[in-house]
Formats: sequence, C-alpha cells, structure tokens
Amino acid sequence: MKVTINTSQCAGHARCNAVAPDVYELDDGGYVKPIDTEIPAGLEAQARQGAEACPERAITLS
Repeated sequence: MKVTINTSQCAGHARCNAVAPDVYELDDGGYVKPIDTEIPAGLEAQARQGAEACPERAITLS
C-alpha cells in the first residue's frame, strides 16, 4: 500500500496521527510528514483509519 499526502491541503489538525501514530508522523509545526516508503501489511488498517480521519482529505491510498 502506498500513501500519498497532499501537503498543501494539510491544515495541521493531526487527526491522522491521533488514530494512526505508527503510520503518520508530524513535523515540528504539527503537519503530517510525507511518507516515502510502502506501508507494511500489518499497518494497512491503521493507514486507512488515519486517511479517513483527515477532514481535508489530504491523504490518499493506493
């Protein structure tokens, strides 16, 4: 699974990190950091939950 983050849409609510801290890491400003690797099979459900929690829909999964 690949995660794509539209950093220009991220408003820094940090909801992705709140529900999926093992997948979504925040920078010093509270915005989600881009993810450069594939999500391991054991974290796919958490990645989905974090993407669904984003009010701006800045996270897409493929």
